[in-house]
Amino acid sequence: MWSKFMEVRNGYTAQIWQEFFQAEGVIVQVVPPLDRDAPMTAARELWVPDSKTHVAEELLRKI
Repeated sequence: MWSKFMEVRNGYTAQIWQEFFQAEGVIVQVVPPLDRDAPMTAARELWVPDSKTHVAEELLRKI
C-alpha cells in the first residue's frame, strides 16, 4: 500500500524531492506522473510505501 506523503506546487519541485528520496533509498511515486500530459506547472502529490513513511519523515527532519 502507498500513503500520500506530501503535496508540492509543481512538477519541478516534485522531481527534486523524488530524486532526493530515491538517493536515500525511499521509492517515491509522483501523482500525476511527470511524463503524462499534465503540465509541469500543475500541482503534484508524492506517495511513498507504507513501510517507508517513517524513513521519509526522518529524512525531512534532518534537512
